[in-house]
Amino acid sequence: MTRLQRTVSVVHRQGLHARPAALFVQTAKRFECRVTVKKGRKIVDGKSIMGLLTLAANAGARIVIVTEGADASEALEELTRLVTGPLPEPSKSPQ
Repeated sequence: MTRLQRTVSVVHRQGLHARPAALFVQTAKRFECRVTVKKGRKIVDGKSIMGLLTLAANAGARIVIVTEGADASEALEELTRLVTGPLPEPSKSPQ
């Protein structure tokens, strides 16, 4: 099984809270692989909004994204982009 990890710094002003955390979880859930996120000694499920919020990853925090499974590489790339790049604009269409 493929296991990958990458250490990244959270760039969003509000850190990995509310909207960025929700987008992270939505993105992670699109992949079959297991996603975990580490900050310090704490490790949480990357597909759990509550887990991510308990990390209290503020702007500038260093986190480790770990992906394990068939689509681990694609998941890691997309999740890294989400944490280190600008957030996508919210869509105006009703969901």
